Order: sequence, then structure tokens, then C-alpha cells
Amino acid sequence: MEQEITIKVDGTGHRLTVDTRTTLLDALRERLGITSPKKGCDHGQCGACTILLAGRRINSCLALAVAFEDEEIVTAEGLAEDGGLHPMHRSFIEHDAFQCGYCTPGQIVSAVGMLEEASSGWPSSVTADLDADEIVLADEEIRERMSGNLCRCAAYVNIVSAISETAGGEARR
Repeated sequence: MEQEITIKVDGTGHRLTVDTRTTLLDALRERLGITSPKKGCDHGQCGACTILLAGRRINSCLALAVAFEDEEIVTAEGLAEDGGLHPMHRSFIEHDAFQCGYCTPGQIVSAVGMLEEASSGWPSSVTADLDADEIVLADEEIRERMSGNLCRCAAYVNIVSAISETAGGEARR
């Protein structure tokens, strides 16, 4: 069964007719040509397909496209600001936080979503003080919050450094 839907990706509306079983990842990649969300495991375990949906990070390989009519979807490309790089993009470059680059868009999108979660006061399983006014994003906290995003090249040290630097300038606004 097919259904016509409109999805908003990186600020642009797209009208599509999709099979009701089409994942959001497949709609983005195969129908719209948006290739930053990657198909890694296709089981929601690696995070390569991470996008922001209404500001929250999700694995697009587990989401059906028809469920997100008129929702705001942001990919790694959509994080760019006025034609320039997002601070997280720049930090990943400066810290050499990638090797093969396959997981990098998902890592960047997840990091941006994670910083928003932390600045909103959402604790993780390693948050030391649940009553604190501000969550301190120490390396352990960042690692826990990013644990759903895997890097087969093991660039984790540089990924954590990139996120930590951006958190120092971005998360505390």
C-alpha cells in the first residue's frame, strides 16, 4: 500500500508517494538523495543513520516515513548555518574526529542533539548530580550519551574531544 506524504528535511518540504513500510532512512536516501544519514546496521544499533526529528535524535532506520508527516527533520547538512559549517562540524574537522568518515554525519547530528538534551537538564546513567542546575559534560558523560553511535575506526578519543570543545562554547549559552 502506498501513501502520499510531505516531509520537511533541512527546511525544505518534499511531497512523496511511499510504500507504507518505507523507513525514513530509505525515503531520505533513495527517494530524496540525501545521503548523510548512512545505512550501517539497519537495526538501530550503530547510529550511522541518526537524524534530528523535531529537535530529538532518532535512528531513521527504525522509523517509518509515513509516521512523520510534516515533522521537521534535520540531517548533518541541515546543521549548516548561513552556508557555513556548524560549530560541531568545525570541531570535528579541527580535532580530526573521523577516519573513514562513514559514521561522521550520524556522530555530528547525535552530538548536537545530545548537547541540547544536556542543556535541557536530561540526566544520563552516569550523571553525578541529578539535582545540579547544570550537567557537567565530562568525558565520561559524553561517552555515555554518545554510546549509541559506533565508530568502526575507533576515533572515539578525538570525537569526545571535538564534542567537549563544542560543549564549552555552545552548550552553556
